[in-house]
Amino acid sequence: MADTDPDELERRIARTRAELARTVDAIADRVSPKRVAERTVADVKSRAGEFVAQVGDALGVTPRPVEYGDESDRLWEDERPDLGAVLIGVGAVLVVGATILMWRRRRRRGR
Repeated sequence: MADTDPDELERRIARTRAELARTVDAIADRVSPKRVAERTVADVKSRAGEFVAQVGDALGVTPRPVEYGDESDRLWEDERPDLGAVLIGVGAVLVVGATILMWRRRRRRGR
């Protein structure tokens, strides 16, 4: 048989309302533009840190935390690698990529 005690029903309704209010607040907080922006900034910072670490590993250097007033030539703990070779490699990749893109465009126009 169903429980029809009015006091018990009121307690259940109050508990359900409180749970629903918490759920709505959590959803509102999750989709709030401010919270979305904060999560996005945190994600970008995390990815940038990982990218810097990967670049440092690839170049054989270890980045250190930067403090206000640090001199720009003292941002790396180890000796800097020969950046000329790195820049030449990056430039070569860019030239090859641009050449491929131009070649594909010309092929499409010729059809």
